[in-house]
Amino acid sequence: MVEQRMKEAGIVGLAAAIIVDRKVVWTQGYGFADKARAAPFTPDTVMNIGSISKTFTGAALMRAVQEGKLSLDDDINRYLPFKVVNPFFPTERITLRQLATHTSGITDRQPVYEAAYHYGGDSPEPLGQFLQDYLASGGKTYSKDNFLNAKPGTQREYSNIAAGLAGYIVELAVGEKLNTYTKRHIFEPLRMQNTGWFLSEIPEAKHSKLYVAQGLTIPIQLYGLTTYPDGGVRTSVADLSKFFIALLNDGEFEGARILEQQHGAEMLRFQYTGPNKPENVNVSGEDSVNSGIFWATKFDVTRIGHNGSDPGVMAMMLSDLDREVGVILLANTSLSEQDGRYYGEIFDGLWKRAVALRDGEQPATGE
Repeated sequence: MVEQRMKEAGIVGLAAAIIVDRKVVWTQGYGFADKARAAPFTPDTVMNIGSISKTFTGAALMRAVQEGKLSLDDDINRYLPFKVVNPFFPTERITLRQLATHTSGITDRQPVYEAAYHYGGDSPEPLGQFLQDYLASGGKTYSKDNFLNAKPGTQREYSNIAAGLAGYIVELAVGEKLNTYTKRHIFEPLRMQNTGWFLSEIPEAKHSKLYVAQGLTIPIQLYGLTTYPDGGVRTSVADLSKFFIALLNDGEFEGARILEQQHGAEMLRFQYTGPNKPENVNVSGEDSVNSGIFWATKFDVTRIGHNGSDPGVMAMMLSDLDREVGVILLANTSLSEQDGRYYGEIFDGLWKRAVALRDGEQPATGE
């Protein structure tokens, strides 16, 4: 099924893992990490994972809270060297919890955000400078259009730049860059040896090429992000499985604890409740959503985790609410909007297999 859908869509390479009861029970790679060299795409192949990176920023944020260096409900200006206020509501504070649940009122002005992608290598622009220019009055790219005309906390609008700001605040609070902080507190304890934030941290031979399929499948340059906390992580299915299981297990994987139980649980807890529910959100029924700390819901709040999409990248990392079944899927090819359904069909097939394995059915020979 996977190979057939890949052929129909023009997907060059992908890998997936099935998790049952917080253990990897199946993993497989398909196609190529580098089509020209016929290098296979395996569960150890590294590629950028788009917005799934936000879950690492969330874990780092909760780690800093655990260490007493941050509070989710403080005004972010307590931690910043420049002032950030919503110009429509200048007396209302913006909090880290709002940044992490996409209710801060900060928006992504697309021309500015798209210019933060740097093709050919890591971005040379400092994260802090980009954020100051965008969010502080008088900055080079500052505009009232960078904010919603809504009181912070009252409207949900997904914001990559707000995630970048949260990651920057973590860096300021802990006194080191996000890549080194997460390496010490997440990657090394979980033995994630093929994971980093920047292209410069990953050997080129381990990194998948990226492709765009629109009729023809063509390779594109690898790239870095100025706002790397929102989408910069590069990892493999094998490594990402360890992190996902740790989150599903309230911060612990095979004896390695990256978060204390209470802080791991708070990251996953549904934050939209009672007075904290945004006005434009349904938390139950059709088209419902909720949010943890950079931790998303999908399929009308029946699955939790995060997805990611970027040029040449499709990434999915979802579990059921009981944390019994999980699926990770990383693919190195962007599809047209019309062909995007093929990702869904592959994921659905993997999900059905995961449910069958949970229920004790044995896979057919050769699967």
